[in-house]
Amino acid sequence: MSTLFGAYPFLRKLYADGGYQGPNFRNGVRRVLRSVDVEIVKRSDQAKGFLVLPKRWIVERTIAWLNRCRRLAKDWECLNRSALAFLRWASVRMMLRRLCQDIV
Repeated sequence: MSTLFGAYPFLRKLYADGGYQGPNFRNGVRRVLRSVDVEIVKRSDQAKGFLVLPKRWIVERTIAWLNRCRRLAKDWECLNRSALAFLRWASVRMMLRRLCQDIV
């Protein structure tokens, strides 16, 4: 995470799942990244069925978009760097489609 926030110093907030709500995670992030605010997005215990959680849908939507790429639908890669390369290619493809959509 320090590499991510070092590459993008303008990021100020980290949204995390309820599994990361413990003090160990919060203290670890605070020790490495002092200026980052951690917000835990928790699911309600009273909710039945599907419920859209604030900010969490952004992550879920992006993962769903990336899974449309055939190469990313299955985990075939043996090396992390090649998996990361295909993830970047899929992201570039997605951005180009959005940018070129207005031109056509």
